[in-house]
Amino acid sequence: MAIGTGTASGKSLAYLLPIIAATSEGRLGWEVEASRNRLTLPAREHTALYLAPTKALAHDQLRVTTDLDLPGWKISALDGDSDPAERRFAREFAHLIFSNPDMLHRSVLPNHQRWAPLLSSLRFVVIDEAHRYRGLFGAHVSAVLRRLRRLCRHYGSDPVFLAASATIAEPASLLATLAGVGPVVAVTEDASARPELDFVLWQPSAEPHREAADLAARLFEAEQQALVFTSSRVQAELVADRLRRLVAEPNRVAAYRAGYLADDRREIEHGLNTGRLRTVACTNALELGVDIGGMDAVITVGFPGSAAALWQQVGRAGRSGRPALAVLVARPDPLDAYVCDHPDFLLAEGIGATVLHPDNPVVLAPHLAAAAQELPLTPADSVWFGDSVTSLADRLTAQGLLRRRAAGWFWTRPQRAVDSIDLRSSGSTSVGVVEERTGRVVGHVDVAAADRTVHDGAVYLHQGEQWLIGDYDRAAQVALARKVRTGYYTQPQTVGDARIVRRDSERPLGVGRLALGMVELTSQVTGYLRRDEVTGDVWDSTPLELPTRHLVTQSVWWTLDRAALAARGVPEADLAGAAHAAEHTAIGLLPMFAPCDRGDIGGRSTVLHPDTGELTVFVHDGFPGGAGFAAKGYQFAERWLATTLDRLAECPCESGCPRCIVSPKCGNGNNPLHKAGALALLTQLVG
Repeated sequence: MAIGTGTASGKSLAYLLPIIAATSEGRLGWEVEASRNRLTLPAREHTALYLAPTKALAHDQLRVTTDLDLPGWKISALDGDSDPAERRFAREFAHLIFSNPDMLHRSVLPNHQRWAPLLSSLRFVVIDEAHRYRGLFGAHVSAVLRRLRRLCRHYGSDPVFLAASATIAEPASLLATLAGVGPVVAVTEDASARPELDFVLWQPSAEPHREAADLAARLFEAEQQALVFTSSRVQAELVADRLRRLVAEPNRVAAYRAGYLADDRREIEHGLNTGRLRTVACTNALELGVDIGGMDAVITVGFPGSAAALWQQVGRAGRSGRPALAVLVARPDPLDAYVCDHPDFLLAEGIGATVLHPDNPVVLAPHLAAAAQELPLTPADSVWFGDSVTSLADRLTAQGLLRRRAAGWFWTRPQRAVDSIDLRSSGSTSVGVVEERTGRVVGHVDVAAADRTVHDGAVYLHQGEQWLIGDYDRAAQVALARKVRTGYYTQPQTVGDARIVRRDSERPLGVGRLALGMVELTSQVTGYLRRDEVTGDVWDSTPLELPTRHLVTQSVWWTLDRAALAARGVPEADLAGAAHAAEHTAIGLLPMFAPCDRGDIGGRSTVLHPDTGELTVFVHDGFPGGAGFAAKGYQFAERWLATTLDRLAECPCESGCPRCIVSPKCGNGNNPLHKAGALALLTQLVG
């Protein structure tokens, strides 16, 4: 069953009631013990497993459920913070276990023999905040859930899966794809009472994050508790820093983002719940995690990539029953401009379906290796993992990771297969940011982002403090930092290229061609800009010498004949700027059709690509093997590129601006760009 009703509509009660009834009434029933040909009772009473994308959310649900105080009903948390006694209690006695996919992946499934009583008696599995399982993370969790179902069947159970989310479209389809189950019943009718909510679209006259801080200061002085959702970790810190300088009680302001140590996050969450903190500037790390529904206001800086993400953030306000305020402060980019020009989009278009690519071989292959270590892998396991089981298992065998025998494929290595799989990133480790003087760990940065964020000379922001990176050791995965006050922040400059590895689909698009396939991307951070932390103006540029990184992923691309464009008034000298500008605007608007974060996708463009022989524009997924976003772009290409053309035509600027073709994330410094050429180019594709 998939529950897709609004915030505070009773979803928790909807899945808790059947769990309470099942786990308090006894056992699964009589089973046949084949070895003795008699009926026996299972070793455990009914059990249920609750999975949340964050430990904080699981603990919050544990707290709420504990307050029910049901006699004889045993519940427990199970995560990386659980000590041996807590794990034993969960394993042997708990009726309902609150956990997360990471713990299931790293601890329960690899040690399934110890967890056999739980797996054999598992009646329900709850997947809360299901909309968060998208892209690369969703593909990993999908494989984990399939491994869980496989082991449950091995031990004689077949649990019912329940998914819940307040911001989800097509909930039945998502659960079926995520867990590989079916048929799925969807519950989408919502008759719950809602507090009054004023929703404001705010087009700022100044820099959006500065204006959001000013709005938050006014709310602060009016004693309104608020969250300010920002577009990046850096901006969360900058907004919090500016807000502290504007209010009378700066100690009641904090920043919250991924990369903080666990104790820091818990302290901030506690401060919100107790009211000690009045305003928190945060990233989407605080979209969920704790019950912070007492917010009086939510300010979102920039459309967060999908209507689902926006409504998830807005849902933090007004849940206590009081009227609330939500403000979307638009950034100067194509998607935000489109939303402001077409406000009905937020309601008329609804929430986009979650994009998930569970068959990504880069993700699935390591999980097949983990499954083979848990139980020998056989061709029959295609019922869990899909039709590519045999080909991927043969590939793993050729790599020496598996060995095929009559009973199936077996893991060959002494180490655990799961230790090479990180569910939440494309790499298996992170880079530690360490204080140079004391050796204290300040925070962590994902390996994939480290070259851009903790290179030599980078300014790393943490809780309003600026740290200047003095030495970034890629081999040791450590960045040494010292606390400073610089007056600027840093922005990386990059170069890259794309090589077509494989075409999977192709079709005509206007006078051009559209294709979907796999590409190999190369990228290199070549330097960084220093920008004024107040105005954003560029101070200077510093070169860097960092190695080239490679990524094979899925991409959609379109090609056009240069002569055809020249015949329609686009000079040869303007083609590069036209392709680059069209790429920027198309990337900015893809989240309308493939809900994702702006950082989940990227692009390349060239006037004469060696693999196509024509002008070519790529829009690609940002994860190894692909995440499904480019595939959605291919599916909706006509609508997507027509919307891109409309945005260019509607923007009143003459030669291009951040609301249409100028991108703050461009590694080439937005050079070259040609708006009129981009209009002509897109007209040839969609008319």
